[in-house]
Amino acid sequence: MLPPQVPPHIQRLRPYVPGKPVEEVEREYGLTDVVKLASNENPLGPSPRALEAIRNAFGSMPMYPDGACYTLVHALARHLEVEPENVIVGNGSDEIIHFLGLTYVRPGDQVMTGDPSFARYEPAALMHQAEYVLVPLKEHRFDLEAMAERLTDRTRIVFIANPNNPTGTMVTRREVERFLDRVPEQTIVVLDEAYYEYVDDPEYPHSLDYFRQGRNVVILRTFSKIYALAAVRVGYGIARPEIIQALHQVREPFNVNTLAQVAAIASLEDSEQVPRSRQANIEGREYLYREFRRLGLEHVPTQANFILLDVKRPGREVFETLLRRGVIIRPGHLLSLPDSILRVSIGTPEQNARFIRELEAVLR
Repeated sequence: MLPPQVPPHIQRLRPYVPGKPVEEVEREYGLTDVVKLASNENPLGPSPRALEAIRNAFGSMPMYPDGACYTLVHALARHLEVEPENVIVGNGSDEIIHFLGLTYVRPGDQVMTGDPSFARYEPAALMHQAEYVLVPLKEHRFDLEAMAERLTDRTRIVFIANPNNPTGTMVTRREVERFLDRVPEQTIVVLDEAYYEYVDDPEYPHSLDYFRQGRNVVILRTFSKIYALAAVRVGYGIARPEIIQALHQVREPFNVNTLAQVAAIASLEDSEQVPRSRQANIEGREYLYREFRRLGLEHVPTQANFILLDVKRPGREVFETLLRRGVIIRPGHLLSLPDSILRVSIGTPEQNARFIRELEAVLR
């Protein structure tokens, strides 16, 4: 019997390749002390309040979660100083990207972003038989001027990762506002701010102002990064009520589990989680910058919790050798970057020192 035929536009999709899990590397190489600096996770872990909230919620496991995420939505609205009608919660912010494609993208439309950027924007175009328009980065940053030149009456969604993954760079308030002034009325601009809590550049945009001005802007944020809740999957979007309501029409029931909801609420209540994690990231970033300079390695200054560096030799070989030495990073070829580029997440002081020690040994 022949297998069912897969439509051509689905065949074009590429499954997402995540960073290698610690357990896989331990099995594959017979190791017991593995450091993972591949997936931009917070090495300090979640708020103690979040962990306590999860433990306290174990008794609710037999019951479906609150499908509307009522308490979390209202907590986010208070935290952001917006109305609950401006907020939608997803099983990670990736799910809201999926909602946007389902809701707004039709065959023949265009979905635009910078290249390279977050891999999950592509399915929002290809799953709906739309054209995926990639505009090359300029000096590792989104080139919003070039993107504005590529806008057409078919441009349905523009994704701007700010800071950008995988480069860690950002676009400024002035650049974003100039771009928004050129966007057609039918186009939604998605500002993906998964790493915004790590930014310390004063020129970073105040994105909430744009949706308050009535623009067709969707802001995406997540609890996976600075709040360290990657395992339970919870992110959110902020937009005008008309957009939020449309996204709810394609949302699956009970899409965010109870443990994720209570952990996110508790994380918002812990006033120390974000500044503690930001400070640790700054200290780790500056240490790695110093070490890269000492080793003569070029790197891209970052506004996120990861850094790109150029090892000036085949990066896959360096990546594989580091794996065998118990350090997991991200090779550039999986991120649409040149082979000599590696991406490393900023870890604890001990993890950062271990990475530098092993990298130096490999490069020698």
